[in-house]
Amino acid sequence: MENRHIQEEKWWVSPYNFVNEVCGEFDLPEKVEIHDATLRDGEQTPGVVFRKDDKVRIARMLDEVGVERIEAGMPAVSEEDFAAIKEITQLGLHAKIYTFARAMMVDIDKAVECGAHGVIIEVPIGYPKLKYQFKWTWEDVLRKSIDCVNYAKKRNLHTVYFPYDTTRAREEDLTNLLTGMMNDAPPDAIGVVDTMGCALPEAIKYLVRKVKKLTGLPVEIHTHNDFGMGVATELAAVTAGASVVHSCANGLGERTGNAALEELMVGLHILLGMKTNYRFDKIIALSELVSSLSGVNLANNKPVLGRGNYIRESGIGVDLVMTNPLAMFATTPRFTGREAEVVLGKKSGKASITYMLEKLGMDNTSDENIMQILKEVKEKSTEKKGLLSPEEFKEIIKRKLG
Repeated sequence: MENRHIQEEKWWVSPYNFVNEVCGEFDLPEKVEIHDATLRDGEQTPGVVFRKDDKVRIARMLDEVGVERIEAGMPAVSEEDFAAIKEITQLGLHAKIYTFARAMMVDIDKAVECGAHGVIIEVPIGYPKLKYQFKWTWEDVLRKSIDCVNYAKKRNLHTVYFPYDTTRAREEDLTNLLTGMMNDAPPDAIGVVDTMGCALPEAIKYLVRKVKKLTGLPVEIHTHNDFGMGVATELAAVTAGASVVHSCANGLGERTGNAALEELMVGLHILLGMKTNYRFDKIIALSELVSSLSGVNLANNKPVLGRGNYIRESGIGVDLVMTNPLAMFATTPRFTGREAEVVLGKKSGKASITYMLEKLGMDNTSDENIMQILKEVKEKSTEKKGLLSPEEFKEIIKRKLG
């Protein structure tokens, strides 16, 4: 078994990720790119509004962390969005800039006017959408798609065909639509879109393989997180050959959000062992910027970014938190530019008190006094239903030790 699961001072994950029985049948592409949609799908989070300057600042930061593609918005939405996208395309970023479009020529024209590299052309294919919302058949979708996709390619845009709600499409509808597109208007890539976040990882792998077989084109994956599997399903898609994953910073997006950018970055790099050039030391700064501009705060236990991820209250292993953090965590705090922290509360033990006293230069305290201090720490934490502040701990020491 190779030691791909370990990189000392950075991470230590399960070796079983890399045994042949797990990864031997993966169809991993040579390169996976991240297509980040924070500026479009992320802004669709209810109540979130990004102004022009906000979008420019976020785009610059996305580029700094190494995102390969930025979906800068939908220029047809407003003049301000159009202006923001146009400015972003003129920044000279390393990332390629895409816009989001309906299957309408006017949307394609706006993408060209903005200077975008590519366009995501959305059409519905999920059966509930066709039956109840649009009253269309797959033939209607095909007819509305052909001229628009051909037009986008003639305008030299990298064209991603995005039949959304893919995971709720009738299989015959999806097959007929994609076969028709390949005959009359082959795009540059196809999106498998789990709009309602309702597909299992194995179902996503099935769809990615099906779409690749039907079209022979690169497949992109775009998922939502309604069942808490947005990132898991996108990583599963990669193992089936998807070469572009869609994301939103901080997991923003409608309802429960989109697959989270930072979780995908870590998943690709560590769990799948792929070579990437992402700046993991900058993702905290990106997260804080997006949180500030969106007004959406992160949960304390948010994967990768949560403030509580490297905080230890339990007394067991307190010494290892600082000296050998990979014994206590899968990644070291410094991997994302942070530090571990020991805190005091109801779950603390003798080792916690000893550690905190040593930090204060009081390493000669007797065991009896340590146990008395611990007892009061637990009582105080239980009473206030929370952690003790440094000042509260010092007050206990003052009372117990004089």
